[in-house]
Amino acid sequence: MMDPDHELFVRVVEEGGLAAAGRRMHISPAMMSKRLARLEERLGARLIHRTTRRLALTPAGERLHADLSDILAALDEAERRVTGASAVIAGPLRVSAPTSFGRIHVAPHLHRFLDAHPRVELTIDLTDEYIDLIEARTDIAIRIAADPGPGLAIRRLARNRRILCAAPAYLDRHGIPERLADLKVHHLLAADGQLPWRLVGPTGPVTIDGRSHVRTNSSEMVRELCLTGTGIALRSLWDVSDALAAGHVRQVLPDHEGSAEVSLFATHLPHANPPRALTAFIAFLVQLYAPVPPWDAGPLP
Repeated sequence: MMDPDHELFVRVVEEGGLAAAGRRMHISPAMMSKRLARLEERLGARLIHRTTRRLALTPAGERLHADLSDILAALDEAERRVTGASAVIAGPLRVSAPTSFGRIHVAPHLHRFLDAHPRVELTIDLTDEYIDLIEARTDIAIRIAADPGPGLAIRRLARNRRILCAAPAYLDRHGIPERLADLKVHHLLAADGQLPWRLVGPTGPVTIDGRSHVRTNSSEMVRELCLTGTGIALRSLWDVSDALAAGHVRQVLPDHEGSAEVSLFATHLPHANPPRALTAFIAFLVQLYAPVPPWDAGPLP
C-alpha cells in the first residue's frame, strides 16, 4: 500500500489544488494543508509553491510526482491483472494539440478511438502554446517542433514538410519570385515569432528574415491571408495540401523548403508503466500518420 501522504500529494497535483483534492478525498482543506506540510517536513524539501491563484511544483515536487505516478500506475495494473481487467482501457486522458492541426487532423478521427475504447474519459485542449504538462495536468501533448521539449518521452509521428506558397491572385499582381533574393520585394506573411524562416535548399541551410506584411499572433490568420492573396507564406503541407490540390495556392521557389528538423511528435511525461489509455492513444496517432501522413502521400501539383 502506498503511504497515504504520498497519495494525497499525487491527488493535489492531479486536481490542481488542495480544496479540489480535498473534496475528492473527503478531507477538509485544513487537514490537507497539514498533511502536505507534514510530508514536506519529513522529506526535508518543499514540494509545492503555494500562491493565492495556483499551485506550482518545485523541481523536487516534479521528481516525486513522476515517481509516485509510476508506482500508482503499476499498482493499478497489478490489481487489474489479478481481477482479469488488465485488457480494459479506461480512465481519464487529457490531450493537447496545436489549434489548427487538432481541428483538421485530430478531431475528425476521434470517434474511431472512442468507439474502440468507450471507457476512456477523453479531454482535448487546443492551444498553440507550449504548455507545462504537469501544471496543465496533460497526459499527451502533440507538438510540431524541432525540439519537442526537455525531459519528455517522445514518439515521432511524421515529418512536417513546409513550403513557400502564395495565391494565384497575389502572383498575378506581384510576379513569381525566381530567386530567394526576390523575396525582399515581396509581401511576407508570418505570425509573431515565426520569422526568420529557416529554409534548406540545394546549397544547404539559409535564413530569410524580414517583417510580416500583416502582424498577427494567429497562424490561422496567416493561412487565410495567404489564401486571399495578401502575400507569401511558409506553410506546412498538413495545412495547405487541400488548397494546393484545388489550385487556391501555388508553391513558389520549390527548391527551398522549411528545415526537415521540424517534425510532428507525441510527447508525455516519462512513465515506467504508462497508463493503458495513454499508450492506446499514441498507437492510434501512429496509425493515423505513419509511415506517411495523408497530406504528404502524393506529389505536389
